[in-house]
Amino acid sequence: MTPQPPAAESERQYPDGQGHASALCDDRPSDHRDNTNLDNTDLAGTVFDDEAELGPTGRPLRVIPEPAPVQTHGPAKVIAMCNQKGGVGKTTSTINLGASLAECGRRVLLVDLDPQGALSAGLGVAHHDLDLTVHNLLVEPKVSIDEVLMRTRVENLDLLPSNIDLSAAEIQLVTEVGREQTLGRVLYPVLDRYDYILIDCQPSLGLLTVNALACAEGVIIPMECEYFSLRGLALLNDTVEKVRDRLNPRLQMSGIVVTMFDARTLHAREVMARVVEVFGDLVFDTVVNRTVRFPETSVAGEPITTWAPKSGGAQAYRSLAREVIARSGR
Repeated sequence: MTPQPPAAESERQYPDGQGHASALCDDRPSDHRDNTNLDNTDLAGTVFDDEAELGPTGRPLRVIPEPAPVQTHGPAKVIAMCNQKGGVGKTTSTINLGASLAECGRRVLLVDLDPQGALSAGLGVAHHDLDLTVHNLLVEPKVSIDEVLMRTRVENLDLLPSNIDLSAAEIQLVTEVGREQTLGRVLYPVLDRYDYILIDCQPSLGLLTVNALACAEGVIIPMECEYFSLRGLALLNDTVEKVRDRLNPRLQMSGIVVTMFDARTLHAREVMARVVEVFGDLVFDTVVNRTVRFPETSVAGEPITTWAPKSGGAQAYRSLAREVIARSGR
């Protein structure tokens, strides 16, 4: 069935058992919410304020508690930041969510799993000049992860950088035994050092992305509110389910964060309504609005939380970090 743009409200419902992917690509609205509770509590125990104003998602804003300080670190919750569609704010979200989690006292490792090296560049690393990167860790067993780890300008935030060399890894790994678990073996020695490991995946569903999904506990999907993102979201959801069934039974959808949102356009509001309709509580309350500040931070080589700490973008990612902590309980 050819996907249609979001439809107007209707009383019709999908048949029982209709999946997320087909619901997104159907031309009918859906009341199917696998992850919505019927009481006043969300997935992690945060509470709905019945008198609260409606947020950008069209739901009452939930009361998210301030994160409690942590006394010890680890083991890390590994989260893949994944969307096979490019230009949706995936790398920006990885950098700024990681920096915001670090602000909350969590130790965070960012893994650049994209040969373009945008994550590394976005943190001010001259990645083209690096001798050791994630590529070496994946294809050279003798290279230690401590040889590649880099400290960033942000306290509690470390980086495994990448550059164009990583583009050869998929070919080099094809003949390896257990090639889908290679990244998991690389990260295993440092799991106890961190509270969160965020993996910035490349905009495709190739072997590198499968490696990220095979070692992750959760998937956060940054998505732009536009029609083609709906189609990509359906395909990605299918991929996550296949990896869960065949490689990683622990893998769960941690949430969907809407980026580059412009509430002035009807199309963006309609897409938002459709995604919330299908995925319910998986959609984070936090919505990242479109702003010129994010391109500026890329040039500056630092997160928006330090470049423009009082900006709306910085506040949005701090809010997202609180939601992630509340959902994960860490």
